Amino acid sequence: MKISNSPIAWVPSVYFAAGLPFVVLNMVVVLMYKGLEISNAAITFWTSLIMLPWTLKPLWSPFMEIYKTKKFYVVTTELFTGIMFGMVALSLTLSDFFMASICGLALIAFSGATHDIAGDGVYMSELDNSQQSKYIGWQGAFYNIAKIVGTGLLVWLAGTLGELGIGAKGAWMTVLGTVAILMVVLSMYNACMIPMNECHSDSNISVKQVATDLKEVIKDFFTKRHIWYYIAFIILYRFAEGFVMKIVPIFLKTSIAEGGLGLSDKAIGLYYGTFGAAAFVIGSILGGYYISRFGLKRTLFSLALVFNLPFAVYTYFALYQPSTEWLIASGIILEYFGYGFGFVGLTLFMMQQVAPGKHQMAHYAFASGIMNLGVMLPGMFSGWLCDEVGGFSHFFTLVLIMIFIPLTITRFIPFTYDNDKGKIEGSLNEALTESEGVA
Repeated sequence: MKISNSPIAWVPSVYFAAGLPFVVLNMVVVLMYKGLEISNAAITFWTSLIMLPWTLKPLWSPFMEIYKTKKFYVVTTELFTGIMFGMVALSLTLSDFFMASICGLALIAFSGATHDIAGDGVYMSELDNSQQSKYIGWQGAFYNIAKIVGTGLLVWLAGTLGELGIGAKGAWMTVLGTVAILMVVLSMYNACMIPMNECHSDSNISVKQVATDLKEVIKDFFTKRHIWYYIAFIILYRFAEGFVMKIVPIFLKTSIAEGGLGLSDKAIGLYYGTFGAAAFVIGSILGGYYISRFGLKRTLFSLALVFNLPFAVYTYFALYQPSTEWLIASGIILEYFGYGFGFVGLTLFMMQQVAPGKHQMAHYAFASGIMNLGVMLPGMFSGWLCDEVGGFSHFFTLVLIMIFIPLTITRFIPFTYDNDKGKIEGSLNEALTESEGVA
């Protein structure tokens, strides 16, 4: 018997469940480890490295077609992620809690990346083209709601609990336990609400055949016209951001005496999770209209400028250490607006210049993976670099100099395909959703 649950019953829950683990691992645990007095170098290295599965997920996604259904993977990974968050919460009681918790978070990352593959698969297999367009906004909205819950509500909760006197470990154990419960509940809900119309995977497909097909897809990707220039562009466009992403939360939380701004977890949660998230969404929408009006080829360099120049905010903050809350909040809003406005250009470029061809979906996944790698690698060494150059002010000044690298490569990038207006408008909805998801 076919089940015809409305997409509104499961699309929001699937993409909320996709966004929550990503944002917790990408930012929230950075603040957690800072509060638990782990060194900046260790925090940035390990919390960047555990994000690797989101880069490598195209390599195992084809093999998921051999066994079970996409719904099975969605529900199972949500349940596993919930259990692992509970285990990570308990690991904070250990004497060597850092490496124990990192191991648990690495397993969550693999589970989360697998969930992304399966969630997108369910979305595409269960909805026709018209429905996909209709619910694309719900998809992006609930991924971003997960971001607000993670960087806003959960961080605020940790700060509030810490002020009540239960200690940093107790506060973060409660937060991680809350995430664990949410993921388990989402697993049970989605087990009931995701339709069971999907056929089981084709058991006649062999692992060898999948591996052969994957090899062909990879070969075709690396023989595309201008591909090495495009790979360099994809990596370097977010190069400065990769250094800044992990350091900024640490900088905001570090005391004024040590060169930071001395913000509380409650304040960081409010500024990032509320004001920052709203600015990002507005920037993404306006960036999309800007490209639609003038075309990607004409706007790409200006998008790169808007994306990278707001990092100057943190150079200013590090040099002058302002204490005025509205000024700090305004700086974060400016950075997130530029992030949203400029990121749409990179996403659309990957769709229109890198992905087109016989294996369009797979090649877009490869491009996205390379993009994530370009953020992960500088993030791994950002803490070490910050210590080596002598603190936050020198670090952010150096990052500001780095933005000339992506700006230069963007200025001279060749276009393989004509980005005519109709093609741009046809891709904008997908670009906006992807930018919301990655951020």
